[in-house]
Amino acid sequence: MLDDGGGRDGIGEAANGAVWGEPFARDFQARCPQCLSSKTRADLAYGEARYWQERHRRAVDREAVLKEKVEELEARLRERERQLFGKKSERSRSRERCETGKASKPRRKRGQQPGQPGHGRRRQTNLPVIEEVYDLEPDQRACRQCHEPLVPFGGTEDSEIIEVEVRAHRRLVRRKRYRRSCSCPTQPGIVTAAGPPRVIARTGLGVSVWVKILLDKFLFQHPTHRLLSELGWTLDLGIAQGTVTGGLKRLAVLFEPLLAAIVAKNLADNRWHGDETRWPVFCAREGKVGYRWQLWVFQSLSAVVFKVDPSRAAKVAIEHFGERATGILSVDRYAAYKVLAKRGRIVLAFCWAHVRRDFIELAASRGGTYEVWAFEWVERIGALYRLNKCRLAVLDDTAAFALADAKLRAAIEEMAEQRKAELARGDLRRACAKVLTSMENHWAGLVVFVNHPEVPMDNNTAERAHRGPVVGRKCYYGSGSAWSAQLAATMFSVFQTVLLWKVNPRSWLSWYLESCAANGGNAPENVAAYLPWNFSDRQRMQFGVNGEPSRADTS
Repeated sequence: MLDDGGGRDGIGEAANGAVWGEPFARDFQARCPQCLSSKTRADLAYGEARYWQERHRRAVDREAVLKEKVEELEARLRERERQLFGKKSERSRSRERCETGKASKPRRKRGQQPGQPGHGRRRQTNLPVIEEVYDLEPDQRACRQCHEPLVPFGGTEDSEIIEVEVRAHRRLVRRKRYRRSCSCPTQPGIVTAAGPPRVIARTGLGVSVWVKILLDKFLFQHPTHRLLSELGWTLDLGIAQGTVTGGLKRLAVLFEPLLAAIVAKNLADNRWHGDETRWPVFCAREGKVGYRWQLWVFQSLSAVVFKVDPSRAAKVAIEHFGERATGILSVDRYAAYKVLAKRGRIVLAFCWAHVRRDFIELAASRGGTYEVWAFEWVERIGALYRLNKCRLAVLDDTAAFALADAKLRAAIEEMAEQRKAELARGDLRRACAKVLTSMENHWAGLVVFVNHPEVPMDNNTAERAHRGPVVGRKCYYGSGSAWSAQLAATMFSVFQTVLLWKVNPRSWLSWYLESCAANGGNAPENVAAYLPWNFSDRQRMQFGVNGEPSRADTS
């Protein structure tokens, strides 16, 4: 038996396909060709074949790894190009494109369709009316040929023109004074009439100006500098930036009782939508690196709560819900919400729109066969949406609902089986397996809507709630200090709650600030009277948009 010096049988190792077997065999044959028997020659040939087979296998494996790495890098490149130059839309393509690879027929244009009856001109009957009467000139009230006078026909030919008039004016307050005519020591020498109440004492800006500033900044997301430029250029009203900043800081305390009531109303419900997005706050904070804070939103059926915090950790959601809140929270798959669910009182309903986005992003970044595979799953998710919509349409019809519910549950089971079958495939690409594995890991939260029809399939409600603040983030880059960030979150909460109940925000805010002014510049004693869910029928009609009764609506 020959030994290679390492205590191992050289021929045996060669027969087992070791990487050194083939060079050893060649060297042995060169030194002693006559010593080899036919069996030994066969073993050496077999070992050499096994050696090259092993080398080929390793090369194939290495090539597969490199191909996958190249594919991953190309996908990242496509994703970056799409982020920089692509359309910011997740609208999927049709099944026809997925199956044939050809472009589908263009969608119909938005808006009024040719050949369809119109809805007529909108009548703005809610606006006040200022009548204007136009008559013929005296020389036009006679026949042009015989000059006989024209006889009044009766009635008028009416039309309407909508006008918007915005102007700035000064209220010149003259307070009359009286002097005493007696010598009573308790009577002041001069008595002056009380002036109009002011929401901020010793300031020349009235309630309407602060209403304009608050609405423009926190509802319509315009930078304060742009508003002041508009007032100065178009209305000849010059207001210093420092005056506005100082006034907002003093107004912030007036809305704190309202925010507390809104938070309490939010926690009294049992269904919420939650989301978070970045909100820059340009102030230094101990232990905080950078200026990237987070703006959280928790929307229920009747109240919207925004919270701004330096952290994106689960503690923000835990602090909001506390120990007593119980219900269902619709969210994306961010880990912070999963920590909240581990406490056992809140069930997470995960968002199907985010799952759908996984497949769309896979198709956009990989293309080719990935695109066909991904859009097949997009179609399956779309089918779930359609089935759930049909189920909700017959929610009050027990028999029809049972039939629609059975179809939905069958589609859910079919999708689960399809997912399991594809994950069991040995040739499934890693990128595809990653998306399906994520779906499998979150499946319990994705199907919460099946047993709870009142829970939407997605978290679009919270996404829409963030839309306004995100526009503000683009326009004025966030907040410059911690107090202004807190004011922004408070005003976002107040305005979106008011709009949730379809209350006119301008009328409501004017009423509230006038009440604060009447209370000496402090918040009213009974804040509950200003909350939309406590309105009387008369107040609902008074503050409802277009005169319609207000109501909570999250659809």
